[in-house]
Amino acid sequence: MDGFKAAKGKVLVEGLVKTIQENKGYLSEIDGAIGDGDHGINMNKGFSLAWERMQDEDLGLEGALKTLGQTLLNDIGGSMGPLYGQFFRKMARSLKGKEEVDAAAFEAMLESAYGAIKELGEAKVGDKTLVDTLDPAIGAFKGAVESGKSFSVALDEMVAAAEKGKDSTFDLVAKIGRSARLGERSRGALDAGAVSCFLMLKSMSGSVQQLLGEE
Repeated sequence: MDGFKAAKGKVLVEGLVKTIQENKGYLSEIDGAIGDGDHGINMNKGFSLAWERMQDEDLGLEGALKTLGQTLLNDIGGSMGPLYGQFFRKMARSLKGKEEVDAAAFEAMLESAYGAIKELGEAKVGDKTLVDTLDPAIGAFKGAVESGKSFSVALDEMVAAAEKGKDSTFDLVAKIGRSARLGERSRGALDAGAVSCFLMLKSMSGSVQQLLGEE
């Protein structure tokens, strides 16, 4: 089967935590250009706290994502706590009862996460938000799966599309959030949410690739 056991999936969240910890300074630096400069600080606080709560627990992917989502939602302020909190909670919910995570299940995770973002705001592609990363990433993954490509190749194409989407925010004018008040002055800087979303998709892809290699 082209997938991995959900019981082994906690490593995806461990990878996410390490990724955010390693990039906290970078994310805050980016956010400082057109925002409050606290994106990396808040993300690191939330992800590190979530890992403290789960590192000694025998959790599968669903449980680990749920703990991460609830921690971000309940303990982290700003705009990204609720956004990413619901993002991961909806991912967890999509996995309920699943013992194996194949490409279809992973796609459902992505779609559920995107659904959470849509419920909380009206951001669309071109508004200089994490949607500019997430939307093309999901489209690329779905397209690859539908054309018969393997789970691994679909992940590679997802990451490539996510990176291109993230990079596109540099030349966009912010239309959502606090940076929108800057108008044209928001052009010429990456969106911090788009960057963190890319880093997380890349991290999850790497963890899944590792698990696929073990099966």
